[in-house]
Amino acid sequence: MPNYKLTRRDFLKASGASLFLAGIPLQGFTQDQPPGKISVIILEGGMDALSAVPAFGDPNFEKMRGILVPENYLKLNSFFGLHPSLKNLSSLMASNNASIVHATSFPYKKRSHFEGQNLIQGGGLTPFSEKTGWLGRSLELAKIPGRALSLEMPLILRGYGENDNFFPAKINNSSKININLVEKLTAAHGKLGSDVFEKVKQKSLLTLENMPRDPQSLAEYAGKAMAKKDGPTASVIRLSGFDSHASQDDGNGNDHGIDLAKIDGVIAAYKRGLGGAWDNSIILTITEFGRTVAVNGTRGTDHGYGSAGILAGGVISKSRVISDWPGLAKNEQYEQRDLMSTIDYRSVCAACIEKSLGLDHDLIASKVFFEPKLPRVFDYLFS
Repeated sequence: MPNYKLTRRDFLKASGASLFLAGIPLQGFTQDQPPGKISVIILEGGMDALSAVPAFGDPNFEKMRGILVPENYLKLNSFFGLHPSLKNLSSLMASNNASIVHATSFPYKKRSHFEGQNLIQGGGLTPFSEKTGWLGRSLELAKIPGRALSLEMPLILRGYGENDNFFPAKINNSSKININLVEKLTAAHGKLGSDVFEKVKQKSLLTLENMPRDPQSLAEYAGKAMAKKDGPTASVIRLSGFDSHASQDDGNGNDHGIDLAKIDGVIAAYKRGLGGAWDNSIILTITEFGRTVAVNGTRGTDHGYGSAGILAGGVISKSRVISDWPGLAKNEQYEQRDLMSTIDYRSVCAACIEKSLGLDHDLIASKVFFEPKLPRVFDYLFS
């Protein structure tokens, strides 16, 4: 019998897409609705920013990237373009509903998937230093923690208070719970046990349709849910497959462009689902790190530092590529191998929180990201 071993890279490729909705209002607790909606797309594996948003205006770009320079890239301005897989994003840029933040990263430089993914969700100062997530802490500060509609509670949505989650199963008759049995179990246990079974009872009375599983359907489902009057305030979608060590643009199923097209499709699906709520929504991507500037020996790229963030939504009124461009010459690269990060992406997340949840930047900096001196970039994104 063959011996199958699941490697870290296999896990990252096989994880697929998943959706988490949070900030569902709780009667008697939730205060005024926040000014907007916020959605985060987690790109697992490390997105190659120089493929997604090629810096063709840099004199060293084509020399350093070689075979990975995308053909027929979509021109944004005299310096930056978009990968041809990002056609919907290009249209949103043209209509002033999307922006790019380039040469950016969370403050993490060690290139471990698991450390990096923990840091971008926890939002702490070091990996594994936080048991809560930056979006969960933000929702609590805005007094809309609510409930998460998910099979698990991802770190990014965890707050300090008691977390509760619910996920509609696809098992036949799973919604037909014997209420009498639940009531007997509730009566037979102590306070802790009775609280658990009481939650089971309340959840069994909810009527929620089965959730789809492919990325675009998940995004449209999320958008429709968030557009409802008492719908969720926040959503998180995870996309895997961005760990592009080999055959990055071979067109045979390993093409990075296929994964970029998933991002493009998810953003388009969010817009369809949100409908009129698009006008007060912000969607942003996060990824644990970027890729190396130069191509490796297997026509791919290895773990790097600086990447790019994609933002879309009706709250953006002027499209821009925001970057303090570091350059791509060897001596301008981080450790002479990676795109240097010149913008702390926590500042971008903080600006999106400020816009969607109405929190003060200084409060976000100190209580969400634990960095009181975090720069405010709000005006660069939303003015």
